[in-house]
Amino acid sequence: MLRTLFATLLLLATATVATARRPAMQAAPAEKGEQAHIYRFYLKDKHNTPYSIAHPGRFLTRKSIERRQRQNLPVDSTDLPVNPKYVKQFERRGVVVVGTSRWQNTVLVYVRDTAALEPLKQLDCVSRWKHVWSTPERIDEYPKRMEYHERFNDWDSLPSSTYGRARDQILTLGGERLHNIGMRGKGMTIAVIDGGFNNVDRIPAFQQIDIRGSRDFVYPGSPSIFAEGDHGTRVLSALAINQPYIFVGTAPEASYWLLRSEDGQSEQEVEEDYWTFAAEFADSVGADIISSSLGYNEFDDRSTSHRLWQLDGHATYISHSASLLAAKGIILVCSAGNSGMGQWKKLTSPADADRCITVGALTPDLNNAPFSSIGPTQDGRVKPDVMAIGSPASVVNGRGMISQDMGTSFSTPIVCGLVACLWQALHTKTADEIMELIRQSGSNYVHPDNIFGYGIPDFWKAYEQGNLP
Repeated sequence: MLRTLFATLLLLATATVATARRPAMQAAPAEKGEQAHIYRFYLKDKHNTPYSIAHPGRFLTRKSIERRQRQNLPVDSTDLPVNPKYVKQFERRGVVVVGTSRWQNTVLVYVRDTAALEPLKQLDCVSRWKHVWSTPERIDEYPKRMEYHERFNDWDSLPSSTYGRARDQILTLGGERLHNIGMRGKGMTIAVIDGGFNNVDRIPAFQQIDIRGSRDFVYPGSPSIFAEGDHGTRVLSALAINQPYIFVGTAPEASYWLLRSEDGQSEQEVEEDYWTFAAEFADSVGADIISSSLGYNEFDDRSTSHRLWQLDGHATYISHSASLLAAKGIILVCSAGNSGMGQWKKLTSPADADRCITVGALTPDLNNAPFSSIGPTQDGRVKPDVMAIGSPASVVNGRGMISQDMGTSFSTPIVCGLVACLWQALHTKTADEIMELIRQSGSNYVHPDNIFGYGIPDFWKAYEQGNLP
């Protein structure tokens, strides 16, 4: 049953305020021809903060704390919220604080007049700053709802398989054997970070999904993430829909948070901040796994685009954030990117992050899809980690119809759901241990390369290996 948390329940997740503050009031959008800007300010410290790692319940939910305790992971200084006294120093100078990152100790600020920046740069708490967004030349109207079907077409059913049109993408990974012993994601929480979830709140096939809540981290926020694009709808379908003999996702019994960080109006570095806010929120509310089918390398202002030397897991803002997730006990499953046929060819950030599962795309005959981004990372780590069907993958779109879509965006949730099922079965394992079992189960584990990584994972083999004494 579709459930959306309202403001009262969201207040229980106190890190909502700490990790991604929503402005008390949003600035009016810039008028046509008028420029506005967003700057990222890096802070020097968290001195004299009212928060303490000895009392994490003030900024993390019980579920988040228990996830750390289960894996013997300490709460550390990166978990502490940005010092609210520092945030007030920005607000007193008349700018809009869009959000803060506790992991990177940064403040994101919206300004209409760049003259307002000088007093901010002079603050004692500021170490440096970076321009990350300007008003795009063209601002489109907000996307509209798609027309959708109440039910699938009769010819969509596949009587020979309970999985329906999702059969091959699950059987290829040995997922059906986990499902057969009751491992379907129950008790696991997955946060889906994406750009929009068009009609997820209306299409009947999505109504049985256990959706714990949703959140928009883009500034200014959309009137509804369910009226934005349907990329996230398709991603979620591969994970969570449960329509036997028509379409079954890889983790239909897991719980889900739907988080928007992608701004469809432009491609600018601020989206890496939004993604970080979303990841920190997922941590704070106790998510076990994050599914992210977003990647960045080229921005509208080409002078700010990433460079290949930055693919070391930490040089880009988003990859540095992503590299912290395993230390919080979270598994990130992210798309390798679709740059294999372009000039870039390599991974898109955060696919280069440390200690995550990066997923490339396979064709139906299990060859690598030509568009699937390749590794290794700049510091020589094997990437992608694993491969799954994604050229094409079967998904359900925002029109409520089964479609065939191309991209590592869709091979990623197929893997992510089975990660949840495996971790459900091996719940005493740590995030790092689960990820290593998945790599070891890969068809290419003995001789990994920069196209297939460790190959096609066998989740049943990973389960059997994880049960060895």
